[in-house]
Amino acid sequence: MHTTQQTPAAPAPYALNELNKESRMGAMGTENESREVRRIDLSDFEHRKAEIADQLWSASVDVGFFQLYNHGIELAEVRKAFATMERFFALPDQVKAKYPLKKGCNAGWESKAQVRPSTGTPDQKESYQITRPHMAELWPSEEELAGFRDTMLAFEAQCWTVGMRVLSCFADKLGFDSEFFTRAHDPLSPGYQSTLRLLHYYAIPPEFRNKLDLWRAGAHTDFDCLTLLFQREGQGGLQVCPGKEFEAEEWTSIPPAEDVITCNIGDMLMRWSDDQLPSNFHRVRNPRPDEYQGARYSLAFFCQANREVVIEGPAHKYPAITAEDYLYQRVNANFAKY
Repeated sequence: MHTTQQTPAAPAPYALNELNKESRMGAMGTENESREVRRIDLSDFEHRKAEIADQLWSASVDVGFFQLYNHGIELAEVRKAFATMERFFALPDQVKAKYPLKKGCNAGWESKAQVRPSTGTPDQKESYQITRPHMAELWPSEEELAGFRDTMLAFEAQCWTVGMRVLSCFADKLGFDSEFFTRAHDPLSPGYQSTLRLLHYYAIPPEFRNKLDLWRAGAHTDFDCLTLLFQREGQGGLQVCPGKEFEAEEWTSIPPAEDVITCNIGDMLMRWSDDQLPSNFHRVRNPRPDEYQGARYSLAFFCQANREVVIEGPAHKYPAITAEDYLYQRVNANFAKY
């Protein structure tokens, strides 16, 4: 049964102003208080799609990051996914190690295994990747973690739906048909490679609270088309720096809010758009000594086109390449020296 609900007023956009005292490859960052990460209302999507598409395009071209509200995923479902994720990460390491990350498949568990070229040190986190075609023997048993598989697959499907709505707007703006990117991310294909990533950034030990060379996640861009990020209240650290300003090291913090999805354009969509949509740098800094030092949890869904899909922009700026080959090139170029 369809019911009509009153659309909440738009939350105020962020003009953010948190101090940046960390280093990236030895360079100090500065604070940009005026950069706005826009909030975009997805309510009444079918009737407002053209308006929403214009807003998404403008926010993406300007900063490459935006936030979604009235996106269709109930807050109770987001909280359930977070609680289920915490139960997974609370398992003993010897249990989680039974489900190790499969190289080349983006599925399974890892801890302090990702070294960013921007820092040269491992990210201070553990993660568990869910990529549907590659999950054989990677799910904890029901005895180890009851309901985990069903809960996370249901949440992954909800994220996919939101991601495809956003990408359909970009398809319209780029001159493709509306279902172009939906077909490119078909979850029933064996080549499906979109990923739900569960993230646990470790609490900061007292001896590490003044170290500037450790990062929860060093500066990077994402390799995908579109990232959807869910954050928990009070667990901050995410910062963004548009590529055109990266040399100036001007970072803007994005405070966490559980009623929005924070999104960013990835490298794959940047190429697909012939560079019209920028994939921008972001990082997760360690908290300052006066901030919350406990664990940080987040959920990220990466919309990555199926392996066999050919990436070619409307103006053919770059040679055609399959999504599988593109990701292989990006991963190897980014992590070659590690």
